[in-house]
Amino acid sequence: MSSDNERSAEPDAGAPEQLALIREAVRKAQVPRAKPRTWRGAALAKELPVARVLVNKGVLHLDQYFDYAVPEELDADAQPGVRVRVRFGAGGRNVRGGRREGGGLIDGFLIERRAESDYQGALAALAYVVSPEPVLGPELLALSRAVADRYAGSLADVLQLAVPPRNGRAESKPSPEPLPPPAPPEPGSWERYGQGPAFLRALAEGGAPRAVWTALPGPHWPEEIARAVAATLASGRGALVVVPDGRVAARVDTALTGLLGEGRHTLLTADSGPEKRYRQWLAVRRGSLRAVVGTRAAMFAPVADLGLVVIWDDGDSSHSDDNAPFPHVREVLELRAAHGRCAFLLGGTSCTVEAAQLVETGWALPLSADREQLRSAAPLVRTVGDGELARDGAARSARLPSLAWQTVRDGLRTGPVLVQVPRRGYAPRLACERCRTPARCRHCAGPLEAPDQQDLNCAWCGRAETSWHCESCGSFRLRAQIVGARRTAEELGRAFPAVPVRTSGRDHILDSVPDAPALVVSTPGAEPVAEGGYAAALLLDGWAMLGRPDLRAGEEALRRWTSAASLVRGQSEGGTVVIVAEPTLRAVQALVRWDPAGYARRELAERAELGFPPVSRMASVTGPAEALAAFLAAAELPPEAQILGPVPVPAAEPGRPRRPWDAPPGETWERALVRVEPGRGAALAAALKTAQAARMAKGGGDPVRIRIDPPDIG
Repeated sequence: MSSDNERSAEPDAGAPEQLALIREAVRKAQVPRAKPRTWRGAALAKELPVARVLVNKGVLHLDQYFDYAVPEELDADAQPGVRVRVRFGAGGRNVRGGRREGGGLIDGFLIERRAESDYQGALAALAYVVSPEPVLGPELLALSRAVADRYAGSLADVLQLAVPPRNGRAESKPSPEPLPPPAPPEPGSWERYGQGPAFLRALAEGGAPRAVWTALPGPHWPEEIARAVAATLASGRGALVVVPDGRVAARVDTALTGLLGEGRHTLLTADSGPEKRYRQWLAVRRGSLRAVVGTRAAMFAPVADLGLVVIWDDGDSSHSDDNAPFPHVREVLELRAAHGRCAFLLGGTSCTVEAAQLVETGWALPLSADREQLRSAAPLVRTVGDGELARDGAARSARLPSLAWQTVRDGLRTGPVLVQVPRRGYAPRLACERCRTPARCRHCAGPLEAPDQQDLNCAWCGRAETSWHCESCGSFRLRAQIVGARRTAEELGRAFPAVPVRTSGRDHILDSVPDAPALVVSTPGAEPVAEGGYAAALLLDGWAMLGRPDLRAGEEALRRWTSAASLVRGQSEGGTVVIVAEPTLRAVQALVRWDPAGYARRELAERAELGFPPVSRMASVTGPAEALAAFLAAAELPPEAQILGPVPVPAAEPGRPRRPWDAPPGETWERALVRVEPGRGAALAAALKTAQAARMAKGGGDPVRIRIDPPDIG
């Protein structure tokens, strides 16, 4: 340390002299120091001094761009697409030195730079540029605007879903150099499909085919997706694959790594963590990586020169976002395929009605295998109906029919056996043995259950029920309506004491199980993959899935069944599936014939006759009765719009998380459905968005919630 520094370290040493020098330096400055709060007195950028900014307010009446002045010191960093902070809400009176001042700091995106503003008053200045990294490109902005308009939402809300939160450490690291395009892949298992090799050739040659792919059951579909991605990369373009959950994403990721090696694609899931996910997203944005596999949020991934979009299992509820404006992955990828003129592949072992409509209208072509290939790949499906259950002593005593017991015994000789149960937990819900009317509490109408298999209790209020009888038929006998996975596992464990029993459900989901004799009890959607495939599968309580009061009950049940049955070995290898459901039901017959596309076509024809989605466009409007009536009266709906309802909204069951469209606890809400003809969905969304914006601008009052294309209309 120098002597000068030693002297300056003494208390108050030289303080007056230092302050005098600081004051003198400030007086001699030619340009006053700009204040980031208002940039008062700061010079503006010489070129394009106006920045058009989207503020992150997320309310419909502020769904527009606002102009701000660009200080000269921010000129270099304030480029289109960067994150900025601005002052918002100051009003027009607080103007000093030609600058609007005041207001709170708020995040935003700089959309464009302009030479002049359309606004005639004084402009506030940009507070500062958060980061010079351009994260909002023109293509992503156009896509987000199209999604906001389609779902009657605000652009700011869509961008909250499309652009991940910033992480400074990830942003400071450079992205790797992009690799050259790979060689076109061989068709591989795509040869099992009549048009499969031609689809890959079209992708490799830079084409944009659109296909609805009904995948064969078995373990090959992740590799088939990987080959489609590889063919697209071979043409010098990018590819995007969106799957329902992280387990499925890991399977596709493994297939891509095995086919292409490391460094050609990235995995975007919530499990990655904020820093890693943002670093991977930036690598995609910068063009370092051309292929993306991810879950729902990846539908907005800014892949450069996008050539293919893929969605797997579009009927899964995970593809529908629970945050406003509630976009669906399928619709977003359709917009990307149409606007970007890229290829589109919708795949799954089942087929949704929306997918059938894409084929029916000619927007996409079917991609499926012939019956000979299907018979080889699919397991044998056998049914057990009510008649067999009534005559079966084993079913009356242990809930499983004799055919199911025999199938389990035979399957355990060669490998694991899957048992699908419609619900998790232990306590059984009860119903009348004669007419199957659910057993309800006389006090609160909650479901009755028997945790100890003796006393009846209400699952909601906890009161005991000592004298129950069915109000529909007068019977005094009960049966288990749905037995949970844990109790089923216990029953099977007692029946097969030498065999390990594994459970997979919401609290603990298994990714895979070894190829060894075991009983795997799972709830729908949580079935682990068995190495080499399951030897057999039991699909229990099929009537419980079909009996839901929902327009999509049959479609959803068939999707759950085919998803589980696809994990079973093919019929040529002895794979067998037993479903406990009425054999005459259409969904059960579709599973027996393994014809999900045919079932979807018939459902589409029926909905066309009734005017239900997806043939028509529909919106649900939910809120308190008075607010809902006032909103519908003020909305300038299309002339042909039909209003169905309103009807009371069922309250959320106690103990379950409240969904965005559920009524708050203790309040009574109603819901109305607004339906329009095909081709008028944009007009309906615009009318509802305008009415909601006008209502919010006036102060709002009681909340009214809008959802375009609701997944559940009862």
